[in-house]
Amino acid sequence: MKSANLSTVTEFIFTGFSQLQDGGLLYFFPLLFIYTFIVIGNLLIVFAVRLDTRLHNPMYNFISIFSFLEIWYTTATIPKMLSNLVSRQKTISFIGCLLQMYFFHSLGNTEGALLTVMAIDRYLAICSPLRYPTIMTPRRCAQISAGSCVFGFLILLPEIVWISTLPFCGPNQIHQIFCDFTPLLHLACTDASVILVQDVIHALAILITGLIISLSYIRIVVVILGIPSGEGRKKAFSTCAAHIAVFLLFFGSVGLMYLRFSAVYTPFWDAAIALTFSVLAPFFNPIIYSLRNKDMKDAIKKLLCPHKMFNFLGR
Repeated sequence: MKSANLSTVTEFIFTGFSQLQDGGLLYFFPLLFIYTFIVIGNLLIVFAVRLDTRLHNPMYNFISIFSFLEIWYTTATIPKMLSNLVSRQKTISFIGCLLQMYFFHSLGNTEGALLTVMAIDRYLAICSPLRYPTIMTPRRCAQISAGSCVFGFLILLPEIVWISTLPFCGPNQIHQIFCDFTPLLHLACTDASVILVQDVIHALAILITGLIISLSYIRIVVVILGIPSGEGRKKAFSTCAAHIAVFLLFFGSVGLMYLRFSAVYTPFWDAAIALTFSVLAPFFNPIIYSLRNKDMKDAIKKLLCPHKMFNFLGR
């Protein structure tokens, strides 16, 4: 009878929206605009890369896959946030919470793996340009992309399955704006030490991945600075600038969210950091990739205004 009374929680309530209760619509429309921009912006990048033959190379292939992942990464959380902003019952079912957490973090892990691949790709292109075409073949790029996706979704599965077996006997208030590991584990009727172990594992994964990418870009910058031609240095920097900016934005927001260790934030800052991590960083990524790259800008213009482009070329 005792074990039957343990797992009594069937849904959770998000308390991260409590401060927005009176002005939910004021936040609903900006968030809806951001989500729409993320979806459309990343779709433009995906189609531009696929349709423009000048962009059929490993670097743009990885960018298009990253943009495709960004669409689903934000879709895992933002539609539910929008619903909670305009509804009285800011709840999510137990299964829904696990699924949201699994897809959000699996897609995030896949993006982290892909950013690592992109850093290594740029390292090979700049530091070993003669060997680059034989190393980054189309088949190998496809294998690496598929491997990143498989890794991102499989690595988290045991942890989600384990959390699904934990007893949740109340309370059921998640102090966040979406389902996340630490807020959910704090509600489990189990030993609190598992939360510390889980935090350490996640922190190590973030630090190791960030270190690999940082070392790659540091090496790239050193090689670029050694290029004698000013024009050559400028071209090399322009190629890597967008990648470095997206890396700093992604891992900077991830670090704020998951490398806090024992630090405790106020509910306002918790929600603000979560929004930076899940909404603002994906919002800036298509801007960075489209504005920092001339070939990408030309491909998007050609995609949006094909008739004007054809008329221009026909003159």
